[in-house]
Amino acid sequence: MKTRDMNRDWIATARTLSEALPYLQRYTDAIVVIKLGGHAMGSDEAMDTFARDVVLMQQVGVNPVIVHGGGPMINQMLDKLNIKSDFVNGKRVTDEATMEVVEMVLSGRVNKRIVQAINAQGGKAVGLSGKDAGMITCDPASPDLGLVGDPTEINVDFLHTLFNDDAIPVIAPLGAGRGGETYNINGDTAAGAIAAALKADRLLLLTDIDGVRDASGSVVTELTPGQIRQMTADGVIAGGMIPKTETALAAIEGGVRAVVILDGRAPNATLLELFTEHGAGSLIRP
Repeated sequence: MKTRDMNRDWIATARTLSEALPYLQRYTDAIVVIKLGGHAMGSDEAMDTFARDVVLMQQVGVNPVIVHGGGPMINQMLDKLNIKSDFVNGKRVTDEATMEVVEMVLSGRVNKRIVQAINAQGGKAVGLSGKDAGMITCDPASPDLGLVGDPTEINVDFLHTLFNDDAIPVIAPLGAGRGGETYNINGDTAAGAIAAALKADRLLLLTDIDGVRDASGSVVTELTPGQIRQMTADGVIAGGMIPKTETALAAIEGGVRAVVILDGRAPNATLLELFTEHGAGSLIRP
């Protein structure tokens, strides 16, 4: 039951909702692809908050697509099963034994946890992997990496069918090879490829950092592809931020309107980015 007492916090909340109207209108029927990883997957509370935000997004007319990772969970299971992982340039070599664990963890434990969280908030999430309905077709990424794939074809018609049924796709980053092989795909890479194929309005890369930082350590709120390339050449963008910005550039070149790298640890980060004036994280667009 509602209480009728008024205070400044509630008035501020009402003002925020009112100011959100043009942004709500702006994203009606928009496709927003969200790469979920890091802290947002680490606790039940964070997962519930994320799920609530996704359901709210859909309620106001957005078509959300969730692509998730699961590296820490995969590592835990590999350790438990005493399966040793090799790495080449920081990327996991995926042999057949590792692939079985990757598919079990991503399509099973991780994917269904996200689906359950969204459905518990009143959404209609559908858990998938890129192998379902031929959604992601892959070529081998590198002979040195084994069963690691690069997406080459995306079945967007299937995703639009889900949108028309008010379903929220939750996609594990696995794909099928042309010979029926199962491939492990980097989560950011899969999200970028899906966003580009859908010509998404936004690709949101949720991470454990609050955006791209300049040489002084300050978050840069807006960037162009040219600035990204220059900062990378100068060594300002380095380490784990490089593959994320590379994903952003590839997505924009593929037709995504803009990419945002933002902190998934922040409560309601996706809502702040889409429906407020100040946004969140680093916005990359032409």
